[in-house]
Amino acid sequence: MSSSHASAPLSEVEGDKKARSARKRSFAKLGQVFAPYGFLMPFIILFLVFQVFGFAFSLYLSFHQWNPVAGLDSMRFVGIENYTFSLEDEDFYRSLYNTIWLGLASGISQHLVAIPMAYLLVNLGSKFRHFMTSAFFLPFITSTVAVSLIFVNMYSANVGIINKALVALANAPGLGYIFGWLNDLMPLRWLEDRLLIKPAIAFLQFWKYTGFHLVIYISGILTISKEVEEAALLDGANFRQRFWYIALPHLRPFIFFGVTLTIIGSLQMFEEPFILTNGTGGIGNSGLTISMFLYKVAWEWLDMGWASAMSWLLFLIIAAVTAVQFLFFGRKGLGSHS
Repeated sequence: MSSSHASAPLSEVEGDKKARSARKRSFAKLGQVFAPYGFLMPFIILFLVFQVFGFAFSLYLSFHQWNPVAGLDSMRFVGIENYTFSLEDEDFYRSLYNTIWLGLASGISQHLVAIPMAYLLVNLGSKFRHFMTSAFFLPFITSTVAVSLIFVNMYSANVGIINKALVALANAPGLGYIFGWLNDLMPLRWLEDRLLIKPAIAFLQFWKYTGFHLVIYISGILTISKEVEEAALLDGANFRQRFWYIALPHLRPFIFFGVTLTIIGSLQMFEEPFILTNGTGGIGNSGLTISMFLYKVAWEWLDMGWASAMSWLLFLIIAAVTAVQFLFFGRKGLGSHS
């Protein structure tokens, strides 16, 4: 009797231990399953608040008229009025034209210089290539604000180094008969002339971003099979032929990537023209970009609804241009290296 009564509590204790260990194992498994999500939660929360909510709220705002200073009570539904007003506004089209002009001028020049220069540097040896790549890439990693402020001084009409260089060129011995006419134009007011402000901004863009594309194209050229290059050399192909028939087709996906970044970056261009024009957009808004106009409408005129509508129109423009570009490169064989 006593032994049977003693064994019963022991079996109950062992059962409790097994139950507790089973619960611990189940909790440990749950921890292993949900731990990664716990680490992701801060990012997910920030993404939902600043991306998803911001995305949805901007779409909601685009159908309303709202001055944030007056509070949420001042929000008034206006339907598609903000969109129609944007499509009828002269400054919207002027800023869009300026943006496209700057994107084409700086973007095309960046790639036209970066592609052949990348092939040239690859063929000149690794040491020289590394030095030149670092030198050209340095402007890209330099602060845009700092670079823009430097160019403001360089473009100065009276003390700017660019005007001084042009004067020196016009008065150089033996070159006066070619460049002497530059003296009649001095001083050039790069940031105050409606005809010069866009080339001034485009040159800054070219100087800052060409090195970035150069690195991309060098990386692409280095993936070309050495056997292909050697076979072309044995067939008697010269430098130009190897570049045109081997390197350029091989770089097609890299060009697609670079051009896509250029298009998106050009349509979002803000810091450089804002600083070079001192936030005004230049004489007659000749340097006003679409992003600057969005900023002006939102934070100077405090019309968040109109600014949101224009931002969605800009989004649709970027999506359409990217889709057309993708179709164009797709027909040409985006992934083809032959």
